[in-house]
Amino acid sequence: MDSTQRVRHRIAATVCAVALVLPLTACEALTPGSATAVPGPTSVPSSTAVPDGDVTLRLQFADAPLMVDALIAAFEKEHPHIGVEPQYKTFSDYVQNLKLTMTSDTAPDIAQYAVGMTDLAADGHILDLAPYREAYGWDDAIPPVSLDQLTAGRTSEATGGRALFGVPAGLSMTGIYYNKELAEKAGIGAPPTTLAEFEKQLAAAKNADLTPLGVGALDSGGLHLWAALLNQLMPTDEYWDWVNGKKGATMENPAAVEASELMVEWGREGYYNESANGTAQVDSTAQFAKGDSVFLINGNWAAGQLATVMGDNVGFFPMPGEKAGSPTVASGFSVSYAVSSKTEHPQAAGAFLDFLTSPEAGQIISDNGFLPPNPEAVKKPAGVLADIAEGHRRAVADDGITTFPDFAAPAMLDRLRSGVQKLIADRVAPAEYLDSLQDEWEDHHGE
Repeated sequence: MDSTQRVRHRIAATVCAVALVLPLTACEALTPGSATAVPGPTSVPSSTAVPDGDVTLRLQFADAPLMVDALIAAFEKEHPHIGVEPQYKTFSDYVQNLKLTMTSDTAPDIAQYAVGMTDLAADGHILDLAPYREAYGWDDAIPPVSLDQLTAGRTSEATGGRALFGVPAGLSMTGIYYNKELAEKAGIGAPPTTLAEFEKQLAAAKNADLTPLGVGALDSGGLHLWAALLNQLMPTDEYWDWVNGKKGATMENPAAVEASELMVEWGREGYYNESANGTAQVDSTAQFAKGDSVFLINGNWAAGQLATVMGDNVGFFPMPGEKAGSPTVASGFSVSYAVSSKTEHPQAAGAFLDFLTSPEAGQIISDNGFLPPNPEAVKKPAGVLADIAEGHRRAVADDGITTFPDFAAPAMLDRLRSGVQKLIADRVAPAEYLDSLQDEWEDHHGE
């Protein structure tokens, strides 16, 4: 499967993972309080001229508040008549309320693209940006593969080319951060090259009376750890088959059992921080920054904060594979922004999205630990940001960026999150946990 086909498969997975709490279907495509069905996709106006008067845009998002604040400040400096009001939501709240948010009369002008946007686009709640794609020349500023993730598999009625329902402002991946001073104290001299070596390093940290691994399992940190282990043990094609709902795919397989058993075993060995299940991902990151653990599971969205606090004392590596030299595989997706069809200022919103493609914005994105869509447009990163860029480069070269497992079914996130918490607490057998995931998968995919 080539990269373009794989991106299309990812979009198909997104279609399958429409909503986590309130499923969005064609028969539900009604604006609250309205008795009229929502029309199909609508496009932004062909003109990119920004109004002369003062404009305020509301931007709702769930990732990287420091990066968003920096992007807004730089944009407002360039466009003093356009103000952007940030509205930060936790990831869980954002995704669970996405349908209600984007179909309400108070929908934000700009919103982070997330699971559920595909059907919102089909029902006309977010605008097709294809005319801006041509007018602004985004194909020259952004690699086409990054835009292909945001087409929802549709043709633009306005241009006849590919539709576009978002603009990427950075690419993401998960992995392991490490405190260099604490690692040295535990006798750990370098990042591990195999999964077995990483386990030995966790044991070394424990033997040195240090907390080996920080996990924020109250929300998504535990899920990221389980997915990172699964990425190393389960063949990537089989994983994609499961996420994409391919007939006969299953999570009840030896690799998934092994990944789940490792989660339980590491808990029994005392490798996790105390109260991991009661710790949010943002709190586990703050604790790690203060020196509370040798390692931390998180995504590159935490890199800007950690680099600011820890400087050269923090490093990053993707979870290693079973063998030295194994392909680099990690969960990730793009952090992108869509425009609501209810906005009164589509040209101003378009100007903000276009700013995201600029070298200035790319540098801000890179400085905050995300991978800019066009890495050639920014200066070479240093420190932990360089570690992340190199890990992402290897994963892309190995075709190893996988989407998150909750894309497999609308209600999968709740099953995954609660199940992983039980694995950490040794309150569920791996086979039982995987059976619950497969039940949810079969309920959705009709097996």
